[in-house]
Amino acid sequence: MSRGSGDGTVGKALEVLEEVANFGRPVRFNDVLAQSRFPKPTLYRLIQTLTNQGMLDFDPERSTYAPGARLVRLAHAAWQQSSLAQVASPYLQELSEQTGETVHLAQLDSAQVLYLDKRNAKQPVEMYSQAGKVGPAYCTGVGKAMMAFLPDAEAEKVIGQQSFHIFTEHTLANAEALKEELAEIREHGYGFDREEHEPGIICVAMPILTERGRLIGAMSVTSTTDRTNLASLEKNVPLLKTAADAISREAQRWSFPDHQKQQATGL
Repeated sequence: MSRGSGDGTVGKALEVLEEVANFGRPVRFNDVLAQSRFPKPTLYRLIQTLTNQGMLDFDPERSTYAPGARLVRLAHAAWQQSSLAQVASPYLQELSEQTGETVHLAQLDSAQVLYLDKRNAKQPVEMYSQAGKVGPAYCTGVGKAMMAFLPDAEAEKVIGQQSFHIFTEHTLANAEALKEELAEIREHGYGFDREEHEPGIICVAMPILTERGRLIGAMSVTSTTDRTNLASLEKNVPLLKTAADAISREAQRWSFPDHQKQQATGL
């Protein structure tokens, strides 16, 4: 079932909005229709509503739809108020400068990884991850680092939603293999991407946890097999830990409600 499919008209509209955004370019109605689960009249009505509300923008010359200005404003507000990105920004920059490598910040979005921020290495490398993109959780360092520290029931649910598509010869192929690796990550406190999503791309990743152990995100130091190896990346673990702890403290002071409730109740 698609996310939002059980949430009435609002859920359907958000699903269509996400479909349009995922094209990554202005798109025609028939392109959306070809992949949408909605019949043509329903899809047309939803797109018209989104356009009227400024969530989609229609170009009459090209007959294409794209994310609208209102959506951009909301996304910017969300970045400022509801994610780790703003809090983590100076720590990511410092970590990138210390390591000379690419640094990622991510959160879980349902069963996927949402990249919130990225700081490029001194010598940037082309790779899939970009701020605002979503990626698979089971074959990325940040994804596995986050899944390893979810509560058991939530972890089982997220693992069950993974596709286990084989991207490279190193990709974990099934839930059993993933669970074994997640147990190792919990034991050590950090994990790796061993060219599991993209050939030649490796990383060491660490969860960002509250004082009570609640997961709020993850970060990684990423490089290539042409430039380094996993053993060398692992030497950055102390720097990752320092940055993750600093982000956690700052985030809890800033906006995470469970921490505020615990302080109020003395838990």
